[in-house]
Amino acid sequence: MSLRSETLELTCDLISRPSVTPEDAGCQELLIGRLEKLGFKIERLPFEEVTNFWARRGTEGPLFCFAGHTDVVPSGPAEQWTHPPFEPTEVEGYLYGRGAADMKGSIAAFMTALERFIANHPEHEGSISLLITSDEEGPFVNGTTRVIDHLEARNEKIDWCIVGEPSSTDKVGDVIKNGRRGSLSGTLKVRGIQGHVAYPHLVRNPIHEAAPALAELSSTTWDQGNDFFPPTSFQISNIHAGTGATNVVPGEVEVAFNFRFSTETTADELKQRVCDILTRHGLDWDIDWILSGNPFLTSAGSLVDASREAIRAVTGNETELSTSGGTSDGRFIAPTGAQVVELGPVNATIHKIDERVRIADLDTLSAVYENILARLLVKS
Repeated sequence: MSLRSETLELTCDLISRPSVTPEDAGCQELLIGRLEKLGFKIERLPFEEVTNFWARRGTEGPLFCFAGHTDVVPSGPAEQWTHPPFEPTEVEGYLYGRGAADMKGSIAAFMTALERFIANHPEHEGSISLLITSDEEGPFVNGTTRVIDHLEARNEKIDWCIVGEPSSTDKVGDVIKNGRRGSLSGTLKVRGIQGHVAYPHLVRNPIHEAAPALAELSSTTWDQGNDFFPPTSFQISNIHAGTGATNVVPGEVEVAFNFRFSTETTADELKQRVCDILTRHGLDWDIDWILSGNPFLTSAGSLVDASREAIRAVTGNETELSTSGGTSDGRFIAPTGAQVVELGPVNATIHKIDERVRIADLDTLSAVYENILARLLVKS
């Protein structure tokens, strides 16, 4: 008889399936088999190469949702790992493996929390659902956003959503994300006239021409942020120009940049201000824009309250609300009107060589999830 917990067992099973985006490697069918035994109705929703499913137990509101992803980022050079990335390994209280923290541990905790909760409260209030994708770490085109479109088309609304992203800093529940900044990327092309460096009167150097505008963009104050978000930031991530020769002035420079923006501004306002700056500098330019997501915020309400109270009840710790970090699939769910928080394990090793999670944290997280369900879906 195994002394390992159900949450640990399931996490290990999931890690052993090399589900690098957009592959699912059978993770979702494993979950579906367990959910069907709990009375969930399953909708498999594949879009292009991406595997998704929507599972729901109950027909009445309010609707609680666990949202997550079975895909993981590539392991990188396997020989640099202390233990093979897709062979879950327990060492000194830690579980090693790609996806241990991001986010197969959370998904396993979802599952075992549900199994205990439904066993104890088979006639719970409202409905429970899961939205699971294999496209969170990739292009995010055919994953959660498509499932949400499917639900919106039939006016099926999520009231409360926990996204299992690794939100914690030092211990489970010390930080939960109650919002995220928006992400707007641009690829700027500034055109000049190519030619020999020895004949500057015959060329127009696009690097020289773009530099003052880039300096202004990098020094501009876009907003002051607010109580929940830091000020909007602008960062240049790549600059590319030239033929590779040292004696040729390039004909074009390409600049990749990104805004992480607060609720104090909009993507359209940022685009307009960038265009105004470039035009004022007299450049020959164009930009391709990609809006990865708008900012969202769940500042207060029953889900934040239940999450903080559950963390306190299970761990004895207080919780900090934060909107820091990158984006998550919460950006597709929050605009439907749902209260959304991200709550998961410690994020110190996500996307790194030797990704790992404290084994004890898996059961703690599962207990927190179960406690939240009880606070929201069981009458006192």
